[in-house]
Amino acid sequence: MTLILGAIGILLVLSAFFSGSETALTAASRPLMHQLARKGNHRAKLVNRLHERKENLIGAILLGNNLVNIMASALATSVFIAVFGETGVVYATIAMTLLVLIFSEVLPKTYAFENADRMALAIAPLIRIVVLLLSPITRAVQVIVSITLHFLGVDVRSREALATTAEELRGAIALHEGDTGVVRHERAMLHSVLDLAEVQVSEIMTHRNSLVTIDVSQPPETIVDQVLDSPYTRIPVWRDEPDNVIGVLHAKALLRAVRACGSNLDGLNVVALAAKPWFIPETTNLLDQLQAFRERREHFALVVDEYGALMGIVTLEDILEEIVGEIADEHDVMVTGVHPEADGSYVVDGTVTIRDLNREFEWNLPDEEAATIAGLILHEARHIPNTGQTFMFHGFRFHILRRQRNQITALRVMPPESKRIVLQSDDGVETTS
Repeated sequence: MTLILGAIGILLVLSAFFSGSETALTAASRPLMHQLARKGNHRAKLVNRLHERKENLIGAILLGNNLVNIMASALATSVFIAVFGETGVVYATIAMTLLVLIFSEVLPKTYAFENADRMALAIAPLIRIVVLLLSPITRAVQVIVSITLHFLGVDVRSREALATTAEELRGAIALHEGDTGVVRHERAMLHSVLDLAEVQVSEIMTHRNSLVTIDVSQPPETIVDQVLDSPYTRIPVWRDEPDNVIGVLHAKALLRAVRACGSNLDGLNVVALAAKPWFIPETTNLLDQLQAFRERREHFALVVDEYGALMGIVTLEDILEEIVGEIADEHDVMVTGVHPEADGSYVVDGTVTIRDLNREFEWNLPDEEAATIAGLILHEARHIPNTGQTFMFHGFRFHILRRQRNQITALRVMPPESKRIVLQSDDGVETTS
């Protein structure tokens, strides 16, 4: 009797080992194991090899776990029958169910889940031996399962993944915990990297209405003054009409020419100084354009629509800002266009892009049909709203503050309660914005 009880105890311990091992190996961090393996950790390499043959791993663990559980139940049943007679079957079932559930399932799996990485590294060599020993049986089981499923009309090889690699990465980024400004910025940067192939240059370009351009027919002195007054180093130049861009003037090239000419600028040939313009279609995605900037070693491109009309410009800095956020230097004109109010709303310029708002405040406004917040209002309202009108779209309340001709220049946006951010002022008082 004592030997049988001891054997049951050993089998329950083995059952706990198999249950905990299954949880630890499946819950262990794949990126962490990959990094440890790169640094030469042999146990991490074992974990990675076990993951590569996951069918064999799970099959061996399940086989071992079921084997010890059934054996323990059989021994317990024999003991209880010897003591209580026929009713011992009922007592054995109740006792073994509780023992297996508590000490061989819930307890080891809870511990393994909380310490998955450490436990996976610890048990990897033992599990590797178990997998090797049981591999003939597990392979036979897999063949039987495959044949059975084949007769049932199920093709296990044609299963489709529920999520692509990019979607898995987005899910992992979304699970990056924390609501501090640093964490939100990290999430926004990682999301932006994944979005590069899905965002077109037309969504981030500087629109033609906001461009600084130069008419080459002006006197050289006037052109030099305009370049010096501009905060930009590269400026499109045009002849006859603004759409007829004939080059891009670099401030450094102009200054060299001015120095060579001295005080007499009459001989200054601005057209000869300007670089050849590079036109790109508005449908180019940011990932392709970033690669094109790198290959051509250029930082500036002019965006045109399907008819060849100038839409705006896009720069390398624009694409980098999509990833890291606003990049400012001492010459930039800092106009954010977003002003938080005490009641939790935001006064937003109509030209602010939806992508910037979503990234900064983690909103989820759609940007498929419109690039700017004013464009979203026009798309949803289906007409040009008047000043003072209020709309409710996508859980947000939009109140039109100013309109200039047919353009919405300012509006107040009230996000849903769950999307409002709690900011802390300098005196330590928390305010919702």
